[in-house]
Amino acid sequence: MNIKMPDFDVKKFVKGAGSTLSRVVQLTEEKLGTSEKTEMDARFEHLSERSDSAKLWTEKIMRDTEAALIPNPANRVEDFIFEKIEKQKPKRLSNLEYLGLDMIEGGGEFGQDGPYGSALIKVGQAEQKLGSCERDFIGSAGMCFIQPLKKFLEGEMKTITKEKGVLESKRLDLDACKNRVRKARSMIGQQAKDGISPEVTLEQAERDLRVAQSEFDRQAEITKLLLEGISTTQATHLRYLHSLVEAQVRYYGQCNKIMSDLQRELLTTLPTDHNITSRNPDDIRAASSYLGGPQPYVPVSGYEDEDALSERVNNIELGANSGYRRARVLCSYDAKDGTELNLSSNEARAVIFVCECNPPHSDYMNGKQGLLKGLVPKAFLEMLDDD
Repeated sequence: MNIKMPDFDVKKFVKGAGSTLSRVVQLTEEKLGTSEKTEMDARFEHLSERSDSAKLWTEKIMRDTEAALIPNPANRVEDFIFEKIEKQKPKRLSNLEYLGLDMIEGGGEFGQDGPYGSALIKVGQAEQKLGSCERDFIGSAGMCFIQPLKKFLEGEMKTITKEKGVLESKRLDLDACKNRVRKARSMIGQQAKDGISPEVTLEQAERDLRVAQSEFDRQAEITKLLLEGISTTQATHLRYLHSLVEAQVRYYGQCNKIMSDLQRELLTTLPTDHNITSRNPDDIRAASSYLGGPQPYVPVSGYEDEDALSERVNNIELGANSGYRRARVLCSYDAKDGTELNLSSNEARAVIFVCECNPPHSDYMNGKQGLLKGLVPKAFLEMLDDD
């Protein structure tokens, strides 16, 4: 039976093994202080340190944000595994939603016609709303802040780390060639060894040195260009940070509205002599003292009008979008460069604001998603507004 063996280049293997051994020897001699090391210029070292610092702190901020959004480490590990195998993450209820379900069930057992049972059901429903808002906030924060940082680390930063490793290998090869040249020069005038004259050995060593120097210089230039690009990422990450803050403002505004509505609704369930419909803070404190326990929080200016509060909460999202039209994202799109926006059709609110480019473009429109702005392809959008 004929078995076809895979092609195997012995010369290439031996050359690679020799280069690896040479680098190990060079690195060992540098550690022992018996060999010189080629130093990079101060500008390169500064860029390299900034790159390492950016990688370190971006990783820390991303991990801390994930921990703040999903405190349970087991859930984070589970989400990570599902992400790696490209499967949809499991839909799990939050602690607030579990609390809400138990309160609603308990309220039914106590009797929904009684004051305590009725109040339990109302609070449970509010807790479920809070849990839903929390889930939306976690999704928004992940999309507008965590995912872009992760993409930066796994893309641009990973490439820089790889190129720095290649540069270090080229640097070791260069220094090993320099050592061979020095050794060959020291042997000039001595007797030929193994039938090869010292002059021939020196000529070969100098030829190898020129090749190694050329490869090192080329790799150093490539790596330096990548390192210089890191300085422009901070402006992009600042936009991501603004989007995170915007998502938090919207989330806490929604939570405040839900709890304010709940507190007013609970006060209407008090006995007749303690019932109150006034929005005056003093009246609310007086009536709520009947419930016992700590006094509820009441804003200094009293309760805002419900419509006014809703308008203020949504103002961040809608107020700055004059001249824009709403569009639904039909399918996900990865931006080709920093001038474009990433689009995702899996978001709970896959709607963005768009307007025509100036001058108009046949394939693209200007898009706005939170504080992020950029070009978006028309083919991936469905317009929702006629005006």
